[in-house]
Amino acid sequence: MRTWIAPVIALIAVAALPTVLTPYTQDLVLKIAVFAIFALSLELLVGSTGLVSLGHAAFFGIGAYVTVLATGDAGPASLLWLLPAAMGAAALYALFVGALSLRTSGVYFIMVTLAFAQMAYFVFHDTKLGGGSDGIFLYSKPVLAIGSRTLLDLDDKAHFYYLVLAALAFTYGLLALIARSRLGHALAGIRVNEQRMRAAGFRTYGYKLAAFVIGGSLAGLAGFLMAVKDGAVNPELLSWHQSGAVLLMIILGGIGSLRGAVIGAAAFTLLQELFQSEALLGPLAGHWQLTLGFTIIAFVALLPKGLIGLKQRLGIGSRHD
Repeated sequence: MRTWIAPVIALIAVAALPTVLTPYTQDLVLKIAVFAIFALSLELLVGSTGLVSLGHAAFFGIGAYVTVLATGDAGPASLLWLLPAAMGAAALYALFVGALSLRTSGVYFIMVTLAFAQMAYFVFHDTKLGGGSDGIFLYSKPVLAIGSRTLLDLDDKAHFYYLVLAALAFTYGLLALIARSRLGHALAGIRVNEQRMRAAGFRTYGYKLAAFVIGGSLAGLAGFLMAVKDGAVNPELLSWHQSGAVLLMIILGGIGSLRGAVIGAAAFTLLQELFQSEALLGPLAGHWQLTLGFTIIAFVALLPKGLIGLKQRLGIGSRHD
């Protein structure tokens, strides 16, 4: 039970924050939470299964675009069907990509996932479907209503804030349960030695495909939340830069740890905000990619196990997920 104490305390603390947060800091907390869901979805592939993907942003962007396209301009859509539609579309594309790319391994798998992501990117970038490079706007945010009674209106900042926290708790809890299930143990075995798992009678392709689809659907959940938060989407959500950024998040936090994925998402987002601040860094803020890159290199060099390994590095105690 003690492995759950820290995440639960952190969730309760963040849930109490809206009373003291400014609009800017509340938006920052939401951004961190959405990226934490995105990072957790990739952690299932990289940390749990050993599948390094450079195309994970495709599922994130598809979830976001489906949210906007399915809403249209006819007024607020129902959360009951819009959220499953966004996650389902991402999962469907993940099934297609995974069914083909999982027949490869190593660097070939990385490049195939990147290729599929770039295909999806150019579909939205070069066609009228996604509004081109400018993207499209979400004019009406979803609602959850029963009859004439509205239970959730995502145009309400408080409603949306707690929905994002609930989604983060759901994602973290689901992946923790998967890690302790037969599927999770099989994925761990595949990560360590796939050939031995095959020799033991496991059909590893099916297990990897299941992880790929689950990870894709959770990335679609993050995309849905990002579209609602920003009220707009653009093709950059599907770009290889976004895939690289989420991969850096889990490396920064510590691969193989759910807490590490959340910590890495928070650290990456906060560092990005810090290095873009002209008030703090002046003209150097215009070169924030350079300073962020050097900082991440320093973190990786000094903390090869990520920020989650800082406790062990300092000799305070052992790591728990």
